Amino acid sequence: MSLVELIAQADERGLAASGLACLDRCVPLLGGDDETLRPLWASLTDDAGAADWGERLEQVRAKLDAVGDGDEAVVLAHRMLRAAPAERSAAALRVWADACSVAALQIHRLLDPSEDGTSSVSARREGRTEGLSPLVAAELRRQVVVLEVLAGHGQAGLRRALEVATEGRRVLRAVVSRRNRQQG
Repeated sequence: MSLVELIAQADERGLAASGLACLDRCVPLLGGDDETLRPLWASLTDDAGAADWGERLEQVRAKLDAVGDGDEAVVLAHRMLRAAPAERSAAALRVWADACSVAALQIHRLLDPSEDGTSSVSARREGRTEGLSPLVAAELRRQVVVLEVLAGHGQAGLRRALEVATEGRRVLRAVVSRRNRQQG
């Protein structure tokens, strides 16, 4: 099943985790640490957390929503954070999860020194993966895994989704660090 289809079929928790995982993997671009998004992840563990989502989101935004340096990848990461819906409804989360998916893939494409021959990530999300650069391929796999594990295991899949996001964050942190050393 393609990433687009998985997003279309995801429930509210799956959509929130999908968007949050994309944002979490891009936290190094926003200057955040491994714990920055933990309050939002915690709000996904039960239905009562839906009421806390908006408040926790504002706290995260206050920590991370500084003006970017104009770098396109940083701008896209800030957009993901700003676009997060204050209300945890399936309709709003579906739009956000979809936008986060595109933005995260685009960020990985921008940061990957390999060329994948296309400026669009839409075909990649629909399942056409030939010629995909390594960093983008890994991000695409992570997005699919998060949605599949939540579709298959519901709330019990949150731990695995967080592990996937953490792994991706570490990879992106290394890529950003290498890029900064090369530029600086």
